[in-house]
Amino acid sequence: MEFPQQQKPAGDGKIVYPPGVKEITDKISNDEVVKRLKMVVKTYMDMDQDSEEEKQQYLGLALHLASEFFLRNPNKDVRLLVACCLADIFRIYAPEAPYTSHDKLKDIFLFITRQLKGLEDTKSPQFNRYFYLLENLAWVKSYNICFELEDCNEIFIQLFKTLFSVINNSHNQKVQMHMMDLMSSIIMEGDGVTQELLDTILINLIPAHKNLNKQAYDLAKTLLKRTVQTIEACIANFFNQVLVMGKSSVSDLSEHVFDLIQELFAIDPMLLTSVMPQLEFKLKSNDGEERLAVVRLLAKLFGAKDSELASQNRPLWQCFLGRFNDIHVPVRLECVKFASHCLMNHPDLAKDLTEYLKVRSHDPEEAIRHDVIVTIINAGKKDLNLVNDQLLGFVRERTLDKRWRVRKEAMMGLAQLYKKYCLHHEAGKESAQKISWIKDKLLHIYYQNSIDDKLLVEKIFAQYMVPHSLDTEEKMKCLYYLYSCLDTNAVKALNEMWKCQNMLRSLVKELLDLHKLPVSEANNTAMLGKLMSIAKNLPDAGKAQDFMKKFNQVLSEDEKLRIQLEMLISPTCSCKQAEICVREITRKLTFPKQPTNPFLEMVKFLLERIAPVHIDSEAISALVKLLNKSIEGTADDEEEGVTPDTAIRSGLELLKVLSFTHPTAFHSAETYESLLQCLKMEDDKVAEAAIQIFRNTGQKIETELQQIRSTLIPILHQKAKRGTPHQAKQAVHCIHAIFNNKEVQLAQIFEPLSRSLNADVPEQLITPLVSLGHISMLAPDQFASPMKSIVANFIVKDLLMNDRSVGNKNGKLWSADEEVSPEVLAKVQAIKLLVRWLLGMKNNQSKSANSTLRLLSAMLVSEGDLTEQKKISKSDMSRLRLAAGSAIMKLAQEPCYHEIITPEQFQLCGLVINDECYQVRQIFAQKLHLALVKLLLPLEYLAVFALCAKDPVKERRAHARQCLLKNISVRREYIKQNPLAQEKLVSLLPEYVVPFMIHLLAHDPDFTKPHEYEQLKDIKECLWFMLEVLMTKNENNSHAFLRKMVENIKQTKDAQCPEDAKANEKLYIVCDVALFVIANKSTACHLECQKEPVLPSKFFLVQDKEFKNDKEYLTGEMRQMLLTGKPKPAPVLATVNKTLTVPGRRIIQKTTTAPDTTSNTSTNSSPLVSANNKNSTDSSESRAQENNENPVIKKEETKDEPSQKLVADAGIEASPVRRRGRPTKAAAAAAAAALKEVGALPAGGGGGKGRKRASDTTTDSINVKMSKQSQQQSDEGTKRQIDLQR
Repeated sequence: MEFPQQQKPAGDGKIVYPPGVKEITDKISNDEVVKRLKMVVKTYMDMDQDSEEEKQQYLGLALHLASEFFLRNPNKDVRLLVACCLADIFRIYAPEAPYTSHDKLKDIFLFITRQLKGLEDTKSPQFNRYFYLLENLAWVKSYNICFELEDCNEIFIQLFKTLFSVINNSHNQKVQMHMMDLMSSIIMEGDGVTQELLDTILINLIPAHKNLNKQAYDLAKTLLKRTVQTIEACIANFFNQVLVMGKSSVSDLSEHVFDLIQELFAIDPMLLTSVMPQLEFKLKSNDGEERLAVVRLLAKLFGAKDSELASQNRPLWQCFLGRFNDIHVPVRLECVKFASHCLMNHPDLAKDLTEYLKVRSHDPEEAIRHDVIVTIINAGKKDLNLVNDQLLGFVRERTLDKRWRVRKEAMMGLAQLYKKYCLHHEAGKESAQKISWIKDKLLHIYYQNSIDDKLLVEKIFAQYMVPHSLDTEEKMKCLYYLYSCLDTNAVKALNEMWKCQNMLRSLVKELLDLHKLPVSEANNTAMLGKLMSIAKNLPDAGKAQDFMKKFNQVLSEDEKLRIQLEMLISPTCSCKQAEICVREITRKLTFPKQPTNPFLEMVKFLLERIAPVHIDSEAISALVKLLNKSIEGTADDEEEGVTPDTAIRSGLELLKVLSFTHPTAFHSAETYESLLQCLKMEDDKVAEAAIQIFRNTGQKIETELQQIRSTLIPILHQKAKRGTPHQAKQAVHCIHAIFNNKEVQLAQIFEPLSRSLNADVPEQLITPLVSLGHISMLAPDQFASPMKSIVANFIVKDLLMNDRSVGNKNGKLWSADEEVSPEVLAKVQAIKLLVRWLLGMKNNQSKSANSTLRLLSAMLVSEGDLTEQKKISKSDMSRLRLAAGSAIMKLAQEPCYHEIITPEQFQLCGLVINDECYQVRQIFAQKLHLALVKLLLPLEYLAVFALCAKDPVKERRAHARQCLLKNISVRREYIKQNPLAQEKLVSLLPEYVVPFMIHLLAHDPDFTKPHEYEQLKDIKECLWFMLEVLMTKNENNSHAFLRKMVENIKQTKDAQCPEDAKANEKLYIVCDVALFVIANKSTACHLECQKEPVLPSKFFLVQDKEFKNDKEYLTGEMRQMLLTGKPKPAPVLATVNKTLTVPGRRIIQKTTTAPDTTSNTSTNSSPLVSANNKNSTDSSESRAQENNENPVIKKEETKDEPSQKLVADAGIEASPVRRRGRPTKAAAAAAAAALKEVGALPAGGGGGKGRKRASDTTTDSINVKMSKQSQQQSDEGTKRQIDLQR
């Protein structure tokens, strides 16, 4: 379009002014100019487009007003009036302007744009004229004339900049609307938006500008929304230039592209329709920082509350999720942080995020694992429905993270969820049920070794699970129902927590008692020992020791502090008093000038652990009231999700546990009256717990509560005579603990029970046997003699040596407790009675102890069938073997009986851990571990765990290894903490278990062919099972010490049979295998060892100096096979046409097709065996299935031997196998003689049968009945039958 020729003014160029307006020239004053211009403005305002005559008349004036005089006038009022006139002129003369020169038009519009700056001050007297100017320009769209100018962009840029700069919060909606109309018309009616003009709009979206002028941001936002269809292409071009082509020079805003994208997306996602695919390209950039920037941007876009980007652009969403696995740590971290907002704002995306968060919860970076937890917990705290079970499971896993920071975050997060939804029920019962597992999981963490974990669990329990800030009744109600809902392991953990806190209180009390004694060296040493023990129960043991020494120093100097601490740990201290004491002690140790005080923090840890914040007399009373309500049926049991029976039983168990830790709090008539009601209830467990509470807390009943005493005594008598076995035990102990005339009381129970024993009614025999056993143990001086005749005439002859009933011949090796026959239960209790009787006497001079040990040995030799009449079932035999083995182990805990236990009896006892029945092995190993870890059993019994290497069940081997680790660490720690223990190193130092282990393995009944690879491999595995744990560290040159010890054993003879050449050879072969294992494990074992090992004379006979055994018992080929599992390679020709075999391969005959439950890799596999051979050597073990009733492990099955198929639960007698633990014929004969000595063998004996069953299977065949077929078992086809039923 070309501009029309400029119209000529009327009157031959003479300017016509409106009536009353004189000529306006530079000769007049500014005031006069303004006065005259106002009249001109009024004239133009009144004109419209149809006034053709006036338009022609005032054309000259219009041209005159565009002269330099007016456009460059210094007076702003003049300029404003001229601008208003010019705006009206454009309105009147539209669509053609009276100005034809492009330059003149440019000058005019730049002039008008400059005047628009006056809009800024709304309080100005001239503001209305400025508004009129804006309104006129917007209404007429005057600036559209500029589209024909070549440099119109300059005018538009100036206009946009001016409008964005002047707009402010004092402008009304009309001003904003006219500005919007003016700018939008330029954008929408032009040919496009240049980059410079786009920049003037977008710059207002940048955070820095946005914060400076919110109105400009809003104006730009509205403008973009209105012009989205037009401006989208320009925006896409800009981002394409910058993001894809990398041309950052195209705009000064290039460095703000991600901020701009975020703002534009918030304004209208349509603005970025073409930009999003470019972001997908950027997500795959090689530059980590660039990917991070894009991830940050997209996290905001996807996570925005109302964003639908994820559903609208799935490819971009999937590409973004891929960044969760980015190699760059900050990128992964940013993704995880985004997940929190996403879960809260877009629950529908939780499914997509779950898998990626799962991977990140195992991220090698601690910070990322930490933030995964924070993400999930924050979402869960906002609304539990936002997080699914899988996400909560990730947090659950992280409670066992290797890093303390992560574990702490996970534990605290779960605790907060528990308090919010389970304690306060903020989201109803359904949500509480969803996370009901949290309470158990948090308490399970108390099993961890880290003291930090234990302290945090205690803190969580006190603040989140049972908040100590609650009033007593509410607090106890919370504890009462929590205890009822916990699983078994959580209950044990909570009990252990109270036990540890009580133990720590005892240590502090002992420390305070030492402060009352005169100062001495011995006293200082004792104090140091107490401080070390206390420090072990605090975080960072090293610093804790220093701080506890400092605290001890403060205690010695400050008597008031000691009084406060004594009050805190006093049994009578109430919870409120405890809070006051803690506050006072903390105040005394606070130093205002120190911003951080690690010493005070450590003392606070101690105070938190010893302060009774939950339990006092008032609390126990509240618990008893709750228990009474449950008994009466008026409690809220059902509402709390437990049945009344469960509430009563758990409540009593809770009180029982607290009776150990807070016995003083129970001493009230009201409490004991309630407990008496419990004794009368039918629930056996409830009554048992009530008796035990009386036993623990009733020391003052006899002197202070006579009425309770008179009611309690007959009940205890009745329970001891006719209650359950557990009730009887507790009743006897209760009488012994709380009554002064206990001898009379016990005699009143003993005499009628001893007279009423009748083996023909075994159901009525179990409780009397329990009571008699415990009475004889607690009062041996009074009842040892009468018990002797009962033992000889009834227990052994009448009960143990008689099988009155026939057992169930279903072939099972174990049956449930309720399926065990009363006769066998009575026999088990009879064995326990023998042990308790002996433990009470503690006398090894009488024949009773030796006779009992021989009887127990005979029980093991006969596989549990002492009479060998084959009346007893397999499962009952398993029970009796377990009872016999446990009995020997129990007697060994008493030093006087340990001395008389022979090596043969020790071996029989130890071999129970290789019993054919899984449950026997499991229970025996647990009993063995508990006794060893408490340092009750002699060190030689630790050697028994070496036999666990032969266990076919992986879990049992793993358990045994954990037991070894624990026992060895306990012994090492005990030696460190007790200086006097150095004198008893032979009985404490774990390395001294090696001689016992070597001797035990040399006498292993399976070790019959000492030069065969299979048997030597088993020996090596057993040795390695123990040595691997012992040789983890080479402390004090222990590897050389072990080598020297084994070498010294080779220079002795076997004390068990010193003249038996074969037995001595076996011993030396085991020594050689041990030396071989040690040498392959450690290079330091060949160093010089200054310390001379001491060997137990009970097992080894030291020879004179002339005796020298330097023989190598392992051939080179055997060493090679033990090392690699393969013999040395044969020459090539020698292998032609020969079948390739794998040494040590054992065939297992499966009985079911159930999937394996064990792994191919043994937990204690030796490094001496190559990886290639590991699978083959362990294959037999891995195939022994735990679900099978009687799986059979075969060695080198011969072709002539028919295969056996064992059918579980089919009523078929189990296949005969050679049981471990059978002694030689001579040993069996000696055992039979022992039975005759106590009159145990019936006429005609059973002795012959016993000797026959105990004979070596290499020479005697065993005939058994199985599916009416006779199976013959040769030495080559020896089978070991193992019950793996759980």
